[in-house]
Amino acid sequence: MSHATIPVHAFDAAHPRRREIALEDLEGGLARWRLAWALARSDITHRYRGSILGPLWLTLSTAIMLGAMGFLYAKLFRIDVSAYLPWLTVSLIVWNTLNQTITDATGCLTGAEGVIRQMPLPYTVHALRVVMRNAIIAAHNLPLVAVIFYIFGVAPHWTAFLAIPGFVLMAVCGFASSIFLGMICARFRDIPPIVGSLMQVAFFVSAVIWKPDMLGWWEPYLPINPVFALMEAIRAPIMGTTGGIVVWIAAFFWTAILTAISWAFFVRFRGRIAFWV
Repeated sequence: MSHATIPVHAFDAAHPRRREIALEDLEGGLARWRLAWALARSDITHRYRGSILGPLWLTLSTAIMLGAMGFLYAKLFRIDVSAYLPWLTVSLIVWNTLNQTITDATGCLTGAEGVIRQMPLPYTVHALRVVMRNAIIAAHNLPLVAVIFYIFGVAPHWTAFLAIPGFVLMAVCGFASSIFLGMICARFRDIPPIVGSLMQVAFFVSAVIWKPDMLGWWEPYLPINPVFALMEAIRAPIMGTTGGIVVWIAAFFWTAILTAISWAFFVRFRGRIAFWV
């Protein structure tokens, strides 16, 4: 008489499969990038529904800001407009993308409360949605760079290709920030205003409207600021320089640190997201 072997499934409550579940969520979210892209486009369309210019308002508002700030700060800093305005154009577009991504990251999960409660989607889809939405906004502003460069006779340089890995680093940071801040802000609802205040401070200390060389002997310490490091990894190549090895090391370092913190937090607390939102 044969005895059938009954499989026994053991589960250690002290060591749940948190890492495996988080990895499955990440893989599932990246596999659904088309859904995240469609949601991101829907966000932009919904925001400008009924508008005559539609998403072109994004480009127009940036152009108005450049016109208002460019000539004023060139006068205040006593810099030639032809040298300052192209630099400010790149700087503001990169800053606006980074700032808006961080701001949107605070509401990454709370803004998708209805979807999270009703549909079994990977949480990382919502983080990818934030990154793609701001990538679309940045793409609407990129033609301004070409127009300003043409007006002031700034020739493109081969170093501009180095901005591609810079954009990748910013996208990774945006994705990690959306996961981390999305969870933190879902748990503690007082965090978003704090993040907004910190980003206002970052605007003034991260060489957005002033050039790094104005800082004198303090300039080498700027990469300690993660916002500056990420911005300079994109801005410097577009403006015709490599940015320096220190900037790139700092950009990779801060990206790795943020990714590690976000991943550890996601692994540990992913199971509580549905209750927090």
